[in-house]
Amino acid sequence: MDVKLSYTIGKELGRGQFGVTYLCTEISTGRKYACKSISKRKLVTKNDKEDMKREIQIMQHLSGQPNIVEFKGAYEDKQSVHLVMELCGGGELFDRIIAKGHYSEKEAATICRAIVNVVHACHFMGVMHRDLKPENFLLSSKNHAALLKATDFGLSVFIQEGKVYRDIVGSAYYVAPEVLRRRYGKEIDIWSAGIMLYILLSGVPPFWAETEKGIFDAILQGDIDFDSQPWPSISSGAKDLEGGDASDKPIDSAVLSRMKQFRAMNKLKKMALKVIAENLPNEEIQGLKSMFANIDTDNSGTITYDELKAGLARLGSKLTEAEVKQLMEAADVDGNGTIDYMNLSPRQCIGTG
Repeated sequence: MDVKLSYTIGKELGRGQFGVTYLCTEISTGRKYACKSISKRKLVTKNDKEDMKREIQIMQHLSGQPNIVEFKGAYEDKQSVHLVMELCGGGELFDRIIAKGHYSEKEAATICRAIVNVVHACHFMGVMHRDLKPENFLLSSKNHAALLKATDFGLSVFIQEGKVYRDIVGSAYYVAPEVLRRRYGKEIDIWSAGIMLYILLSGVPPFWAETEKGIFDAILQGDIDFDSQPWPSISSGAKDLEGGDASDKPIDSAVLSRMKQFRAMNKLKKMALKVIAENLPNEEIQGLKSMFANIDTDNSGTITYDELKAGLARLGSKLTEAEVKQLMEAADVDGNGTIDYMNLSPRQCIGTG
């Protein structure tokens, strides 16, 4: 059935590895929803198609849980598969925290409770999420009492009793050591929830390195820092997950600024990867070009490493030298040591991912 018979498709809300999410309006009621459209060109193998089917089944299965995005329906046409779901108008979790400008252990506890609810609901209903991270938690509305909703079940699986899972999935900072050792079960979701709590309280992930391999090594090593700021001033109840009254005195403001940098770095990395791997629409390329033009101080149409470093510093980013280098390498498509942003075109980006 054609999605356009029931919905009017509106502006683009975001894009991921496989699909583009649009705002859409139900014609019969005028209600607004989100529509994730996955191009069939990206569903190449039998496995890809099965993954897609599984994502739909899991969303249907979990729909109705308070902290999980409501699923409305799946549609298919010649070009794409469309998943229509609840519109979460409040944006991403970390963006909301940063925009508020202050928060407390009490608020961190409320957020953590919602995250643990999601893990519980998934496991109770026989699903392992496998990609729990802050970017996959959205707020249902801009209202201050908005519900936190888990989204993106693209890597989720139905749990088979007694099965040992071996495929490496997830995102570097949040991945459990059992996944890296290729022998795991549903406990990996609890690990990811713990990583998120650590970031909520300190602003940075517990396992941190310049490269993905470095992050994995740190995870396998398992040394957690509870000594640096702000940990001395965080209650033992929060560290041990014991009961007790969570304080509502604001957590050290340095935590928010670190969270801001962590968030900005992830967004920048995403952008750099987009430039390389995505077939971007013209308006997005224009947005990227103007962002780069602000960094290009001598108007040469290319950005050098020094310009990128200075530009990022002006934007308030405190990336390390190595991170700026990584970003530079990621966005330097032809390897000539500069980012040639004037030549970005939708075609240039195809197939280089």
